[in-house]
Amino acid sequence: MTRVTAVKSYAAVDLGASSGRVMVGRVGPDTLELTEAHRFPNRPVQVPEGLRWDILALYAGVLEGLRTAGQIDSVGIDSWAVDYGLLDADGALLGNPVHYRDARTEGIAETVWAKVPAAELYAATGLQYAPFNTLYQLTAAGSTHQLSSAERLLLIPDLLTYWLTGESGTELTNASTTQLIDPRTRDWSYDIAERLGIDLKLFAPLRRPGDPAGLLRPHVLEETGLTGPVPVTTVGSHDTASAVAAVPATGERFAYICTGTWSLAGLELDAPVLTEASRAANFTNELGLDGTVRYLRNIMGLWLLQECVREWGQPDLGDLLSAAAEVAPLRSVVDAGDAAFLTPGRMPARIADACRESGQPVPESPAEVTRCILDSLALAHSRAIGAAQSLADHPVDVVHIVGGGTRNALLCQLTADACGLPVVAGPAEAAALGNVLVQARTHGLVGDRTSMRRLLTRTQPLERYEPRGDTAAWRAAEDRLTRP
Repeated sequence: MTRVTAVKSYAAVDLGASSGRVMVGRVGPDTLELTEAHRFPNRPVQVPEGLRWDILALYAGVLEGLRTAGQIDSVGIDSWAVDYGLLDADGALLGNPVHYRDARTEGIAETVWAKVPAAELYAATGLQYAPFNTLYQLTAAGSTHQLSSAERLLLIPDLLTYWLTGESGTELTNASTTQLIDPRTRDWSYDIAERLGIDLKLFAPLRRPGDPAGLLRPHVLEETGLTGPVPVTTVGSHDTASAVAAVPATGERFAYICTGTWSLAGLELDAPVLTEASRAANFTNELGLDGTVRYLRNIMGLWLLQECVREWGQPDLGDLLSAAAEVAPLRSVVDAGDAAFLTPGRMPARIADACRESGQPVPESPAEVTRCILDSLALAHSRAIGAAQSLADHPVDVVHIVGGGTRNALLCQLTADACGLPVVAGPAEAAALGNVLVQARTHGLVGDRTSMRRLLTRTQPLERYEPRGDTAAWRAAEDRLTRP
């Protein structure tokens, strides 16, 4: 590929579980600048049949963002994983996509495991058990008229790409979260799909980061005011894949934590870890850029705090964190990976109940609840990173925190303390930066992953947190969680 020296502009559509944004990245050999063109809420809707994504509002936000972005050289889309839209034979959407927090998959795992035992499923796909994995969603939807009427299934970023370009594909890093991909072959797990009665013909052909995804349609150009042709480039369309691509690591001995509504804590590996011990520890093997594996554990993340703040009437977050910093550390902790915290509503009460049931002091004030959440997240981060190193035989010297949690200095410091390792925090908009960098690489503006990460370290603000004291108090807190 011929290297070029011009600075180009790329639109990164980055959709999270609570908000979406269109960011514009300017990239050159020594330039990486990111500005926000448009940010918009992502508000799911509870309808009589269940919890649904308002996909039309999200698409409208994307179009408004492209309109605000100004002239760009390419567009890339990333979003959360597992959810999808169904299209009929005419390419029309068959209803709003179901939200992964919808209750329809309750009890479905047992139905799946009766056909494919959990150990076999893990050995074939490397995916941790999560009740909302696409495989379980499709099993839950198996008898519905909507699924039987569908001609095409598109994961969320692929659905939006289809609306922008008219071309359909299934991006691999996101497809790897469906529990229908073999992480060794990087292709569909045909045996698993056949045994579960899942028709893989529903999925569009697989695409990989850097593949062309079509050109913006004429009516999209007209609505956004852009001058064509404007290509859409396939990026790591699972937002975690894009975020890990933007981890500013300087070597291979690093762990990462992608923070936001969820915390994804783990390692970047060359091959999956498919052992029974890995399954028992509930680690997942998702695919990343350039043949890498994202070996990680899902942790509930800042969703716990977001739900509490919503119930408390949206108090000032800075004041809340300052008050939490004054609360006695590790007074009470909860298991931040517990499925009991998955659904919305009554989060402060559920946290209090968990502390009461484990015989710990019950946090009462918002500051005490917040400190319990942050201590619990830091402990969960430490447990995940420690287990990942052991299971993968891959020691690390530093932990990189990227995403929205980098703005929470208390959480970053507590994570360093719990892990007993230095934490490097930043960039906050890692998913958007990873999205932009894959587009720029496709155009020859940057080189391999090492070159991408060097550019990140030269251009992005990073904060380093050194661990304080030893980890004995954290291990004692961990014992309280694991005590029968």
